[in-house]
Amino acid sequence: MTILPREFYSKDTVTVAKNLLGKKIIRMIGQNEISGIITETEAYRHNDDPASHAFRKITDRNKVMFEEVGFAYVYFTYGMYFCFNIVAKNPKSVAGAVLIRAIKPENGIKIMQKNRGNSNLKNLTNGPAKLAQALDITKEQYGIDLTKKSELYITEGIKFKKIISSPRIGITKAVDKLWNFKIEI
Repeated sequence: MTILPREFYSKDTVTVAKNLLGKKIIRMIGQNEISGIITETEAYRHNDDPASHAFRKITDRNKVMFEEVGFAYVYFTYGMYFCFNIVAKNPKSVAGAVLIRAIKPENGIKIMQKNRGNSNLKNLTNGPAKLAQALDITKEQYGIDLTKKSELYITEGIKFKKIISSPRIGITKAVDKLWNFKIEI
């Protein structure tokens, strides 16, 4: 499978969020490949998006959102969970990232189940924190270049028919933006 090039992420964040659907996340842990097809994403931009971590200013936590596209933005939330994002924005934008909310597991399912302490496939990677836990994505992956073969990268994936758009989940600002995208496979 072809790794997505940096140019793939150099478009409007909302466009990239849609374009990531059906792509494949590959997480290497030692010799073990864990992977899945992206089935849900959310776009977060900059000054037009009060729900974004980048809305107010650059911090140690969000600084990668202001830098080059195609890098991992991993943050810790609720004092217990990590969430995995990919920096994506058009060249004129100051900041942006796409939250990967869900995948359909493909390879390394037993490892994912062990990482999550959960054998229920339907509930294994159907949320951003669950996904990060299943793929063992932590602050250690913050800033990884996803356009190169390494411990974490994104490749071409599958074709699908329809994208479902809805408001983003778990936010209280900019709830009018239909920037949550899902596919059913």
